[in-house]
Formats: sequence, structure tokens, C-alpha cells
Amino acid sequence: MSLRHRSRSEREQLELFRALPGDLAPRDAQDLMAYPFFSLAKTHRVTPIDYRAGEIAIRVEAVAEHGMATIWDADILIWAASQIVQARDSGLRTSRLMAATPYEILTFIGRGDSARDYHRLKAALDRLQSTTVSTTLRQTNERRAHRFSWINEWTERADAHGRSDGIDLIVPDWFYKAVLDEALVLTIDREYFKLTGGLERWLYRLARKHAGRQRAGWRFEFRHLYGKSASLSPFKRFAFELRDIARRQPLPGYRLDIERDRAGHELLAFAPIRLSTRACGETVEAAVPLGTAPPVPSETGVPCHREPPPEFSAESSATYGAPNLDSNRQESNTSVGADPSARCKTEGGSP
Repeated sequence: MSLRHRSRSEREQLELFRALPGDLAPRDAQDLMAYPFFSLAKTHRVTPIDYRAGEIAIRVEAVAEHGMATIWDADILIWAASQIVQARDSGLRTSRLMAATPYEILTFIGRGDSARDYHRLKAALDRLQSTTVSTTLRQTNERRAHRFSWINEWTERADAHGRSDGIDLIVPDWFYKAVLDEALVLTIDREYFKLTGGLERWLYRLARKHAGRQRAGWRFEFRHLYGKSASLSPFKRFAFELRDIARRQPLPGYRLDIERDRAGHELLAFAPIRLSTRACGETVEAAVPLGTAPPVPSETGVPCHREPPPEFSAESSATYGAPNLDSNRQESNTSVGADPSARCKTEGGSP
């Protein structure tokens, strides 16, 4: 594997952090939960993600050789975030240069330890390294974009018999600061790793970020979800899959319902039904959009930002109580039923 001079010098300046043993609570970065950073399909995607929401801009690009990093590949970043947060909470020194065995990573993210699983892990690392992200999210000057790859560099170590016995990787500064310096993380349910569908996984992370533990839950209009997902599927197919997921109820800890507002627009409602995540970082306030200042750690007791009144109101739900649509306006839903291409551009056709 070729390494750039910048990556080699960076490696020499970083102190190696050895992965902690034990059954750590899985933590996810709120930024990655709220915005479209990954492909939701297992198929090879090279079509860029080009997302706009107010002053926030995100562009994700892939190379033809490896394709775009997927939401399954992001499990490695959840492992990294969990390690960093656990070490910080334990008073240990952390680093962007992390070392672990493939078995430790695969076990944490609920995968097997066969040769095929090891091969898939390395392919995921390649996609994470080759996928580039440019974003204004969390930049002090919204006109400036931070550009990075999900993994700056990764190296495989081998034993005397040529078998893989370790992986070293460097996570980018943008991700590291979000996890450590600003503590913008949430504990997620370990059952998340068992979700097989990309859209299911994305919906769980969205529900965990926005609905959290609120008894009233959260609601999103279908078109708004379509724009936020950066999916390449036609909207009709996307809506069909949302209804099917609501029928099957696969999300751990959340119930999904399909509702309609007074104008007839379909809404997907989330509400917590089971508190199965761990204690750290479980409070999620509804009115805390990502990108607000100051940062909002997962343990924040009150929201730091009040949303403007929603542009429309839905009928009350017998299951969830009063609807909560505040995030739709703040995060990109400028008008109900509007064309999502005005908010999130995906260049190309359907896969």
C-alpha cells in the first residue's frame, strides 16, 4: 500500500494508542448521524454526494477503484469513537494513531472472524481512506471547507507466518475533535450492528440523534428524509422502503409510524419504546441541530438552541402526542413537499 509523504510524517509525530480491551459501549458521532456522509447501498457508488442546508455544505467523493465508503464501513469509525471516548473517560492518553487486531474490530462491530470477514474489513478500510469529504460543518468561517478522508492512513501488520496480527490506522483531525474535544457523541444500541439494510441503519442513527429519549418522539416529512439521505433511489422507491420499514419495525428501541399532516404529506414518526443503550451520553434534546455553537455534548441537560416555529403542523398522534417538526425547517426542509434536489444534489442516476 502506498503512503504519501504527508501521512508518513504525520505518523511519526503521533503517539500510538493501543485499543482498550473489554466490552465497550458503542458511541457514534452526532455529525455522522445527522448528515449524509456515506452511501446507503452495498453496491459500488462513485456518484458524489452534494448536500446543502443553509450555511452547511457537504460534498463526498469516491474513486472508481474502491467506491464510496458505506454506512457499514462507518462501523469502524464507531469502533474508533468508542475507543477514544472510553480512554478519555478513563483518564488515558488518546491519539489519532490507533492500533488493534482485526479480531478486536470485527468482534466489536458484530462481524465474524473468517477469512472473508478479514478481507471485507480491509476493503472497508480502503474505501474509508479513498473517500474524500469536504464540509463547512463545524468550521468557524462558513466560507471555508475542511477536506479530509475518513482514514488518513492504515497499515496491516503480519506475524512470522504472514498472517495478519494487527492494524494501525490514523483517523482525521476533524473526526477526532468531534469525538474528543467537543464530545459530540451519543451511545447507541449494540443491536444497531445487526441491522442489515442501509436505510434501516441510517434511520436508526437519525432517530437516535433527534428522537433520543423524548416521549413525544420526532417526525420527518418523507421528502425531507429523501433529501437528507442522499439516496440515489427514485423517490417512489424510497417512500416504499420507508413504509416497509415502518411495517417491519426493525429499529432497536424505537417505534415507527406513518402519519399524514393536514396537507396530506406523509410523515415518518419515531418514538422510543425501550431504553436499551447504556448510561453515557443518552440525553438528546430535540432542538439541537448540528453546527450550532457552542458544541452540545451528549449529556447536555437543556437545548442550546431554540428552533423557529414549524412551517406546518401535523395532526396529533394517538401514540406519540403532539408532533415535533422543528428540525425539518432548520436542517433543510425549507418547504413541505418541495423538490429535494434543491437541498441535496446527487449527480447521476439511480444505481
